[in-house]
Amino acid sequence: MEGNALGLLGILAGLGLLIFFAFRGWSVLLLAPIGALVAAAFAGEPLLASWTQTFMESAARFVAQFFPLFLLGALFGKIMDDSGSVTTIARYMTEKLGTERAVLAVVLAGALVTYGGVSLFVAFFVLAPMGLALFRAANIPRRLMPAAIALGTSTFTMSALPGTPSIQNAIPMPFFGTTPFAAPGLGIMASVIMLAFGLWWLRRVEAKARLAGEGFGDDVPAPVDAAADDPIVRERATTAHEFDPAEIHNGMHAFSEPPIVLAALPLIVVVVVNLLMSMLILPAMDVSFLAEERWGGISLSAVGGVWSVATALLAAILTALAINWRRLPSKRSTIDAGANASVLPIFSVASLVGFGAVVAALPAFELVRQWVLGIEGGPLVSLAIATNILAALTGSASGGLTIALDSLGPTYMKIAAEIGLDPALLHRVAVIGSGTLDSLPHNGAVVTLLAVCGTTHKQSYFDIVMVGIVGAIVALVAVIMVGSAVGSF
Repeated sequence: MEGNALGLLGILAGLGLLIFFAFRGWSVLLLAPIGALVAAAFAGEPLLASWTQTFMESAARFVAQFFPLFLLGALFGKIMDDSGSVTTIARYMTEKLGTERAVLAVVLAGALVTYGGVSLFVAFFVLAPMGLALFRAANIPRRLMPAAIALGTSTFTMSALPGTPSIQNAIPMPFFGTTPFAAPGLGIMASVIMLAFGLWWLRRVEAKARLAGEGFGDDVPAPVDAAADDPIVRERATTAHEFDPAEIHNGMHAFSEPPIVLAALPLIVVVVVNLLMSMLILPAMDVSFLAEERWGGISLSAVGGVWSVATALLAAILTALAINWRRLPSKRSTIDAGANASVLPIFSVASLVGFGAVVAALPAFELVRQWVLGIEGGPLVSLAIATNILAALTGSASGGLTIALDSLGPTYMKIAAEIGLDPALLHRVAVIGSGTLDSLPHNGAVVTLLAVCGTTHKQSYFDIVMVGIVGAIVALVAVIMVGSAVGSF
């Protein structure tokens, strides 16, 4: 009993150290192994073995599984940025919807590019200057712009919309044997709830501000360049998503932008190829060779989802390069910057995963496991709570989700088999659950978004909470209730 108490104290001490210093901009690459060793030391575990055999093996497994998606996702985002495609799409949406629907224009522009596979950090740096111009013309308070961008880029297109190529939607696939289109009906329902709730809130706040005579506010430029070069922003951002903001300024932007049809074509390619790979091509392939030891002795369900998203992103990259071949002034520098932008994020998230693996291997973690599985409401509720808590503590949806599934995924699959629960439902609940409380003040996406918009937590964070956390929790509750009643669809 005393050993378990010390072990729990060690887990809390290691986690507290990680959160405290990460919030102050220290690198998680250093903090995660230190926090893991602190937890192991309290439990009396061998420190070097905990680091090299548990921490590093788990981190390496994460890199092996998901580096293709980090690499291709960051590369695609950089090509779309440098070619001017993201700017074209954002400008088209804002021009078509106009200043009278400025909030909706920003939301839909962000949703379109992120659902098409562009990193939300790339979207931030393009949407912020455009959003400022649109909000200024419409005389909408500047403080609402971060929430509008967050609603379009960091909610339903990240965690709910079926087929989204986000890393969060990819992480559960090897654990549950699912595809990017897991529980599509429930995903669409959750997306509608998040979007409707967020737009309702933003319209409400905008109307209230107009009645109070509040306008745009201070007319200063968007500090995009300063945000990209801020080392604290960079450290926090790289644990949140797959793009390193420091690479935004590397590469060379095109001197002209493509027409809207060509700009949007790579996004369409991502969605179509992802769907074809998931539903038609991979199921029809003979992949019996995967059972051989040299291929890992696995089944298609363990890799099919990652293959689908990777193929879709690769096809979109080739499409974007073909369309913009003459437009891109320095293809090599753009490609190098995109590739480099993936490195720090994947190793940062992998370090969080390694920390979680060390904690999960401690004898005291069995008490945590029993507590989570004992939460009333069934496995969907306990899974949602577990992913929420871990994403909140780490400030990373992908890190928290991987830690939860590494330690509890096999148990949930066993429970699902016993009670006849569709793993696709577990997938969708886990992903939506990871995208709620991850948006706490220390989250890298929140810090970056406020920095590029030139606002503060005091000015804008409450509205981010409403559209990014409250709306997502409402959608999560709805998915759990409907899924529990009628199953996955």
